[in-house]
Amino acid sequence: MNALAQAIAGRRSVYALNRELPLPPGDIVATIEHALRHAPSAFNSQSTRLLVLFGAEHEKLWDLTADALRAVVPAEAFAPTAEKIAGFRAAAGTVLFFEDRNIIKGLQERFPSYADTFPGSADQAGAMLQYALWTTFATQGIGANLQHYNPLIDDAVAKTWDIPANWHLRAQLVFGGIAAAPAEKALAPTADRLRVAGL
Repeated sequence: MNALAQAIAGRRSVYALNRELPLPPGDIVATIEHALRHAPSAFNSQSTRLLVLFGAEHEKLWDLTADALRAVVPAEAFAPTAEKIAGFRAAAGTVLFFEDRNIIKGLQERFPSYADTFPGSADQAGAMLQYALWTTFATQGIGANLQHYNPLIDDAVAKTWDIPANWHLRAQLVFGGIAAAPAEKALAPTADRLRVAGL
């Protein structure tokens, strides 16, 4: 198995995270920038935008997420939600993934025959970047898990970090030191999921 295949197999959702990162924050930002630069996108549109939060700014994100959830989760059922959010808050940082709607609109105007496909293509590009970064983090000994509290937190995030109106929040990658190894991952058989023709 080559190094890339090993990295793919090693990437996991790690929820027991802490702030003891194996790399300094500057190196982590460089890793994020490298993935952002090289991840593919339809028509090389490069529509994904990122906000990286460390320290108090990272904590602020999960505090406002808890506040947003308190407004929709009944108080008597909030304890499990509070525990989950506290776990995210205990991590070292979060990468927020956005798609630039202006880029997508521009593609739709330039290529009207494909107009309906560009929002989905942008999400696919963002997902490839998320996966590339998540997998790279795994090779560096950094744990991560991917969350989707959008659109519940969109307005609060935009207001708190002065996010442009054309940036559309799509996901949050929580990262940190690995406090405990994740449980074994159940892998479904590929026989029902894979077809090959012409071999």
